[in-house]
Amino acid sequence: MAASTALSSSITTFKSSSFQPRASSIKPLPSIKFPSISSNNPLISHSVSAPKNSTVAPLRSAAASTTPETTKTATTFHGLCYVLGDNIDTDQIIPAEYLTLVPSNPDEYKKLGSYALCGLPSSYQTRFIEPGEFTSKYSIVIGGDNFGCGSSREHAPVALGAAGVLAVVAESYARIFFRNSVSTGEVYPLESEKRICEECKTGDVLTVEIGESRLINHTTGKEYKLKPIGDAGPVIEAGGIFAYARKAGMISAREA
Repeated sequence: MAASTALSSSITTFKSSSFQPRASSIKPLPSIKFPSISSNNPLISHSVSAPKNSTVAPLRSAAASTTPETTKTATTFHGLCYVLGDNIDTDQIIPAEYLTLVPSNPDEYKKLGSYALCGLPSSYQTRFIEPGEFTSKYSIVIGGDNFGCGSSREHAPVALGAAGVLAVVAESYARIFFRNSVSTGEVYPLESEKRICEECKTGDVLTVEIGESRLINHTTGKEYKLKPIGDAGPVIEAGGIFAYARKAGMISAREA
């Protein structure tokens, strides 16, 4: 879906959630072109600062190596993947009963991660998170078509981020999930050029190179081209839309 068009046209009116600054204090942001999302179609290492703090935090606020104007990133992720199919909706990612958890509360953010993907049907026999754990050993999620469809809950990408997911690689995304992923800065929503979900298996060892727009499956020896993340990359690296705006000097730094 054309997630990028909606993001670009609405970025100046994005409303804050319970864990973001009040929208009334934000100056209008300039238009940003986001990557096109087509409807047709723990082992972790980083070459720059990780887009997620190693300790539990309400939202990611990693130091990015690029300036807000830079569209290329050298970030690389290496880890195990968890493979999903088509039409994974936000209720499967984080059921509605857990939406009372407040991500700005570190303890509740941590708990939110423990429920990530707990709404999957029983056909997914391998659990994403083991009982009693707060994070998953799978740092890369592979999806099919229309990933993140359903309700517009921001908790969906936040729950994945809290569980330790660094990137989702899917054939296509629901527009609102893509937007929320970029706005919160929790995960990279990357789009594959091929139907990777049918060529990867849960537990495969992958490397995702954001700057090179490619995915390498070390288990099978195959390499795949990804669609560039474009101008959304620096926003995610900064830790979300408000962190990006502060870094770019568009809004004042948050008071302590």
